[in-house]
Amino acid sequence: MLSRTAKLLLAAGLTVTAAALGPAAAGASAASTGHTLPPDTRFAVTPDNEAERQALTDLRQGDFTDAAAMAKLASWPEATWFTGGTPDQVRSQVRAAVRTAAAERAVPVLVAYDIPLRDCSQYSSGGAASDAAYQQWISAFAQGVGSSRAVVVVEPDALANLPSDCSATTDPTGALTAGRIADINYAVTALEAKPQTVVYLDAGNSQWHSVGDMAHRLIQAGVGQAQGFFLNVSNYQPTDQTDHYGTWVSQCLWFATDGPAWAAGHTDYCASQYYSSTAPNDGKPGDAVSPTDPSTWHWTDAWYTQNVGTPPAAQLTHFVVDTSRNGQGAWTPTPGKYTGDPQVWCNPPGRGIGAEPTAATGVPLVDAYLYIKTIGESDGSCTRGTAGPGDPEYGGTVDPAAGAWWPAQALTLADNAVPALTFNPRLFP
Repeated sequence: MLSRTAKLLLAAGLTVTAAALGPAAAGASAASTGHTLPPDTRFAVTPDNEAERQALTDLRQGDFTDAAAMAKLASWPEATWFTGGTPDQVRSQVRAAVRTAAAERAVPVLVAYDIPLRDCSQYSSGGAASDAAYQQWISAFAQGVGSSRAVVVVEPDALANLPSDCSATTDPTGALTAGRIADINYAVTALEAKPQTVVYLDAGNSQWHSVGDMAHRLIQAGVGQAQGFFLNVSNYQPTDQTDHYGTWVSQCLWFATDGPAWAAGHTDYCASQYYSSTAPNDGKPGDAVSPTDPSTWHWTDAWYTQNVGTPPAAQLTHFVVDTSRNGQGAWTPTPGKYTGDPQVWCNPPGRGIGAEPTAATGVPLVDAYLYIKTIGESDGSCTRGTAGPGDPEYGGTVDPAAGAWWPAQALTLADNAVPALTFNPRLFP
């Protein structure tokens, strides 16, 4: 059956030929492989997605250039987010998503995003009313997946932004953070009980928590029972730096769990993007690790070479990377432009889509590059430390609320994509 996207392209006069789409991928399938992702995995394209609707709008307005850009974006697989509803509703919605993907012989990427105290009640606030309510919700989510094949991204920011991280008064007793950890463990157990789920837990991004801190949180949350962790969701850190950081996290996990006896439980010993004991640390340029200067990361590599060596490949934890918006890397505002927080993570200008979704990454520990954040959705209304209410990076206009579709942002990301955005050659089974 011809997809709605293909019909859209044809209606626009944008001929979809074998040359436009490229060669069909040989052996592409969603074959049953248990809790892993084979390199030929074909990820599902969400039907009736935001980019597709925007392309139709652009067509009606006679804007064929923008329609073509949005049609290209619409042809690529992006994650489907589930952000609330009753257990019955999420069970039904997830079941529909996995069945639609299975009919297309593809694997869906599903995001569970309903943790209590979500986003510290800030831009993406919401979530279940209690830990008990969340566990009912995630159980229903898992029931919706059933025996179908699915990648499940469990609660972005849930571990990198624990209740204890929100403020000094948010969780004075630690009970909320303990509940959060229990919720993620519960989710892992419920989802891993299904025969073909591939489950990943939150590990933030390379400019956030130190390697050892993130590894400690992952161990507490049950990463040893999941396929692995995910990085860079809704962020902009370059893929190569993210792969580097993720490899350190994986090595640190092994070091503190299966490594030498003296290291047992000691993720705090692990070198990171902030510090390595192998560096001179004498104050001279390049003689200490800097998180924003990857040329100094060889000091951290040296620590892992000395203390971790080459662990058995099967014992290292894998991960996936969100490349939906990192094609141009992170944004650095003009020095001195802002006296307050420039909110570099929030709708930074001039960014672009990154590496196309694939499970054939060529990086041993990276299971897939994925478009997890919906491309073109706003991060929230950013004021960058100014009095607001507008965003000075966009002429003082007020950014759309978090999660709202922003056509101009979608077009910017598509136009600035690295590599350049094309039609998905694996659009058709």
